Amino acid sequence: MLFSPKTKDLILLFLLLFLSREMLGQKSSITAATFYKHNAYLSSDKMEGRFPGTRQNNKAASYIKSHFKKYGLKAFGKNYFQPFKLFVKKDINKMKSDTVTTQNVVGYIVGSDEKLKNEFIVIGAHYDHWGWGGKGSGSKKKDTLAIHNGADDNASGVAALLSILEELSTSKIKPKRSIIFVAFSGEEQGLLGSNFFINHSPIAKENIKVMLNMDMVGRLNAKKHLYMGGAGTFPNGVELMKKIGENSALNLIIHAGGVSGSDHVSFYKNKISSVGFHTGGHPQYHTPEDDIDLINPEGGVLVSSFIYQVLLAIANYNQSLYFISQD
Repeated sequence: MLFSPKTKDLILLFLLLFLSREMLGQKSSITAATFYKHNAYLSSDKMEGRFPGTRQNNKAASYIKSHFKKYGLKAFGKNYFQPFKLFVKKDINKMKSDTVTTQNVVGYIVGSDEKLKNEFIVIGAHYDHWGWGGKGSGSKKKDTLAIHNGADDNASGVAALLSILEELSTSKIKPKRSIIFVAFSGEEQGLLGSNFFINHSPIAKENIKVMLNMDMVGRLNAKKHLYMGGAGTFPNGVELMKKIGENSALNLIIHAGGVSGSDHVSFYKNKISSVGFHTGGHPQYHTPEDDIDLINPEGGVLVSSFIYQVLLAIANYNQSLYFISQD
């Protein structure tokens, strides 16, 4: 039987998925306890909503950095931090008008293929939130000065990021392409961290082939809906998502386009294939009520495991990765 080149590529890709560590019978390190631990730490009252420029935002960055180091990520240069400045309007987070310094947290692993290791997949999530809120902030309750813990937005995305990193660090299948892990700050103020990253990239932008972004992935509903936008921005992306989803227990809502709303937009605008993942909106979005007791850690495992499979499959793609506009 003869197969078209596209069909051959898909067959090779799905063979890789079959050989994943879960199917080899190895125990996954993505667990509800791990997901919950990261989420609970970042969204605790002690973190005061992780507003950029605050001690708590810096503490969150240090927590993420410690796990980047623990699970073997390399730093570009001597530091995992990529500092940048942003302006804070008066009354946001109980602050006077001021320019503050915050930071992205960045680390990478080198691909195993001598040629493909010069291509990079970026996976990221933002860790900042609205702190105490206030007038001028993005809070839905601007007149209520209270801690906005952002358990779903976006401690959940970082919990997924760190869970995926731990899983990758112990996998017997080493990715052919290099992978950059990024925790962005300044997302709530207008995708500032991801814009800074892409404009001060530690590697040539043309070597970034795909960006995967997780923003609000902690509230998987009873129907197990996982939404994604941008699946059609790289070759066979929609088909890949569908295939991986077959054994995921998730109900996928896949959009070839629909790249909007979070840090992957910064990459898409630079003609880099970009996919954003989320589990849907809710009434607690950008309010002080977005707390850990509403997080679904078992759902977080399903989502993180799915995105891990996507990451591994793309990093080992047997065909060229290139940008496909969905405008």
